[in-house]
Amino acid sequence: MADELGLTVLVAEDGAADRLLLAQIVRRQGHQVFTVENGQQAVDVFKAQRPQLVLLDALMPVMDGFEAARQIKALAGEALVPIIFLTALNEEQALVRCLEAGGDDFLPKPYSAVILAAKIRAMDRLRRLQATVLDQRDQIARHHHHLLNEQRVAKAVFDKVAHSGCLDAPNIRFLQSPYALFNGDLMLAALTPSGDMRVLLGDFTGHGLPAAVGAMPLAEVFYGMTAKGYGMAQVLREMNAKLKRILPGDMFCCALLVNLSMQRGAVEVWNGGMPDGFVLAAEGQVLSALSSRHLPLGVLSAEQFDDQTEVWPLAPGERLLLMSDGVLETADDQERLFGEQRLRAVLADNRDPALLFDELLDALQRFGGPARDDVSLCEIRMLGAQLPQPMPVLPPDLGRCSAMDWSLSFDVRGESLRRFNPVPYLVQLLQEIHDLRSSAGTLYSVLSELYSNALEHGVLGLDARLKCDAPGFADYYQERARRLQVIEEGYVRIDLAVEPLAAGGRLKVEVRDSGDGFDVQQVLAQPLPERGLSGRGLALVRRLSTVARWTEGGRCAHVEFIW
Repeated sequence: MADELGLTVLVAEDGAADRLLLAQIVRRQGHQVFTVENGQQAVDVFKAQRPQLVLLDALMPVMDGFEAARQIKALAGEALVPIIFLTALNEEQALVRCLEAGGDDFLPKPYSAVILAAKIRAMDRLRRLQATVLDQRDQIARHHHHLLNEQRVAKAVFDKVAHSGCLDAPNIRFLQSPYALFNGDLMLAALTPSGDMRVLLGDFTGHGLPAAVGAMPLAEVFYGMTAKGYGMAQVLREMNAKLKRILPGDMFCCALLVNLSMQRGAVEVWNGGMPDGFVLAAEGQVLSALSSRHLPLGVLSAEQFDDQTEVWPLAPGERLLLMSDGVLETADDQERLFGEQRLRAVLADNRDPALLFDELLDALQRFGGPARDDVSLCEIRMLGAQLPQPMPVLPPDLGRCSAMDWSLSFDVRGESLRRFNPVPYLVQLLQEIHDLRSSAGTLYSVLSELYSNALEHGVLGLDARLKCDAPGFADYYQERARRLQVIEEGYVRIDLAVEPLAAGGRLKVEVRDSGDGFDVQQVLAQPLPERGLSGRGLALVRRLSTVARWTEGGRCAHVEFIW
C-alpha cells in the first residue's frame, strides 16, 4: 500500500529525536521525506519542493506551526496539501486552534506508526479527490468557454440574418431581452415589393440555442418569400411546413404575423398561440384585441394547417402593440405574475401615446424580479405615406439578352383561387426584362390590385361598399374568407404582352374575370370621403400605370407601362 502512495512529505519538528523518528516511520511507508526544524524553514522548503503532505509541529522556534500552516495553505492555493499537526497539546482550545490555522488533522505525541500511516492514507484520498474535482472543474470551464465561443459565433450569424429587415424603420419600437445568450423569441420585419410592412413575432419552445435552431430557417422563409411578394397565407404555410419537417415533435413556434398595408389602410393578422396583441387608437385607447385563433407553427401537417387571417382597418397614427408571453409572465418576488390585468391597467392609465412603450417597460421593471423567460415587446405605428420601397430580389443581369417580344396567358381557376396567388410568379418573370427591374414595387402593386379586384369583386361578387366603416371592413373580409372556402367555379385570366419600342418597350396587362362586372367610372367618380375604406385600389392603379382603363362592364382591366 505504501509503495502505491509514494508521496513527498515535509516533516517540521524542532526536536531532533522526534524529527528523526518521524522521518524513519514515513520512509518505511514508502514516502520521500524532507525535514526541517522550524516554521520558517517549513515555508521555505514548501516553496522550493512543493511536498504533497505536511507533518507540522504546533510549537516551534522562529515561526510556530500555526503561522507556518497559514502561509503554506496560502501558497498551495486551490490544491489540497493536507497538514497534520504534531502536538502534545490536549486542551480543546489548543486543538481547535490547530484546525482553524489550516490543519486538516492532528497526531498526538507519542507517535504511533500505525495511526500515522492510516492518517496519511486518509489525507492522500482527500488530496486525490480534490485534484480530481479541480481537474473536472477545469475541463468543464474549458468546455463551457468553447461552447460560449461557438454560441457567440452562431449568434453573430443569426443576428445578421434575423435583423436584416426593417426593424429600424421609424414607425417601429421594440425590445428583446433574452433569458439566455440566444433569444427564444424571434422578431422579424420586412417590406413587400408593394411597400407593405410585414412583422413576425415568434416564441419557440424553450430557451437559448435549442430554441434558436428553428429561427434560422423561419427567418429565411420569411425574408425570402416576403421580398418576392408572396401573400400571408403562402408564407404561413411554407413556414409551418418547414418547421414541421425539421423540428423534433416536442418543439414548435407560437407566432403572430401582421401585414400593414399603407395603401389600403388595413392590417392583416394571423395569431397562433401568442398572447393577445392590441390595436390602439391614435389617442391611446384599445380598439380591438388580436387574439390567438390558431395552433402554433410546426404542430399541424400541411393538410390540417389553417392559414385564415383576419383583416382590420388601421388609420394613420393608430398602432399595434405586440408581445411575447414573457411580458405577461414576468413575476415579482412573491411569484405573482404581471398578467393581462396589469397590462390593461397600464394601457388605461396612459395619457400620452408617445410614452406608452416607456411606461410599459417601466411598469415591468418596477414589478418584476429576475427574468425567467425571454421578453419581447413591439409597437408599430401606421403611417399615412408609403414606406421606402425595399430592394427587389433580382435575377441575374441578362442585359439586352432578355426577350423583348413575347406574350403570356395565365389562368387561375376553381379551387386554385382559394390558395394560389400568381402575382409573385409573374413579377419575378417580368424582372427578366432589364429595364423593368427598378419598377418591381410598382408592378407588384398594380398586379396585386388588379388580381384582388378580379377575385373579390368579380369571381366572389363582393360589394366594396361593405367597407364603409371599421365593422363593415371586418365583415367584408370574413365574407371573403367564407366564399373562398366554398368556391368551385370561376376564373381570373392574366394576359401579359411585351413589345419593343424605338426608345424602350411596352408592357400590356389585361386582367379578366368571370364575374358580373361593376361600374368602374361610378366608383372613381365618388369623392374620397364617400368611398369610406373602399375604392382605393382603382385610384392607385391609375396613378402608377401609364394607361389604365376597364372594358366589358368592368370585367376586364387594361393597363400599360411604357419605358
